[in-house]
Amino acid sequence: MTHREFKAFVVEERDGTFIREIKSKSTSDLPEGDVLVKVYYSSLNYKDALSATGNKGVTKKYPHTPGIDAVGIVVTSKTDKFKIDDKVIVTSYDLGMNTSGGFGQYISVPEAWVVKLPKNLTMKEAMMFGTAGLTAGISVVRLFETVKPEDGQIAVSGATGGVGSLSVSILRKLGYSIAAITGKETAKAYLENLGAETIVLRKDFEAMDKKPLLRPLYAGGIDTVGGVILENIIKSINAMGVVTCCGNVASPKLDLTVYPFILKGVALIGIDSQNYPLDYRELVWDKLAKDWKPDHLADNCTEITLHELNEKINLMLDGKLKGRTVVNMQS
Repeated sequence: MTHREFKAFVVEERDGTFIREIKSKSTSDLPEGDVLVKVYYSSLNYKDALSATGNKGVTKKYPHTPGIDAVGIVVTSKTDKFKIDDKVIVTSYDLGMNTSGGFGQYISVPEAWVVKLPKNLTMKEAMMFGTAGLTAGISVVRLFETVKPEDGQIAVSGATGGVGSLSVSILRKLGYSIAAITGKETAKAYLENLGAETIVLRKDFEAMDKKPLLRPLYAGGIDTVGGVILENIIKSINAMGVVTCCGNVASPKLDLTVYPFILKGVALIGIDSQNYPLDYRELVWDKLAKDWKPDHLADNCTEITLHELNEKINLMLDGKLKGRTVVNMQS
């Protein structure tokens, strides 16, 4: 096989410090895989930012190329399922964690990690969603199994982040009323434009009464941050309501009684998009490409080049990014 030279965003450890640089690599440097994909777009996620800082809980060995999302065109394939020139999406599993990821212009991955790009979705749109959109979509699927738009308002935490903002957009598309919880006091207009009807400041939501149960406010919730925010969402849910949780940036701990669960029948559902079954992934991607696609998807997205990635990682770590950041890997 002819080896190809390409550019990649590489994180290296030097004397205890983690350095980020764009380097030239070869496809011979990539792991053995069923499918070699030329990456056209990737996207920036919080897990990528952690990997870029040397977080050994995300990435064990360096040098490493992060990027848990990628979309592109198949260059070589050892499987009948994918043919040369197929447009494909690769998200989650070990991509960008301990397997060279989407911040490189080529990736080599197992067949099981790959999903064909739906016909109604462009490559750039796929990365406007990325793992964040997949996570939001799975959360909405699980919520929709029990809670319908007519049942009441849905609380969405971390609403300016990737998963939160896309959850707001998808829920609005489906006719739900949304209460967006955010730590950014300047985000009101942005969140209202996405479709949120109520804006709740994080500091106010965290300061709610510490009682085991609170006044019912919401029919359901999508939590992306954990900690006190998740506790108060659970305590504020209507009887038989559902809350999904997918993040722990605030805290992995919960200080709760069992009362919301045994007195009100509230259900708490964990969302693990990293290893979600392929059939469900294909279902969610199909919905995102069709009736769940927000009308103004691009309004929630900023496109950057590989050379701008380092700056955006720093902004993400400082909590200063809104919406989705798509990386044009061929610019």
